Amino acid sequence: MFGFIIMLIVGGLIGWIAGGIVGKDIPGGILGNIIAGIVGSALGSWIFGDWGWHLGGIAIFPALIGTIILVALASFILGKLRKK
Repeated sequence: MFGFIIMLIVGGLIGWIAGGIVGKDIPGGILGNIIAGIVGSALGSWIFGDWGWHLGGIAIFPALIGTIILVALASFILGKLRKK
């Protein structure tokens, strides 16, 4: 149970950091950051593997890179949909 809570916290922090790096806000606030961090960490681990420091079952560097990719793609797609 405690590992799950740590995973949510780490996912939220990774989502928040990735949003700051990309310069775009993630829709949904804290919940959006958590979801983006967890989905981005799965994407990053799938693409880049499971290397580097681990915290709460999440490999930090691949998770951060995957979340940056996810946030950039989501903001690009949402921006294109809003212009129509």
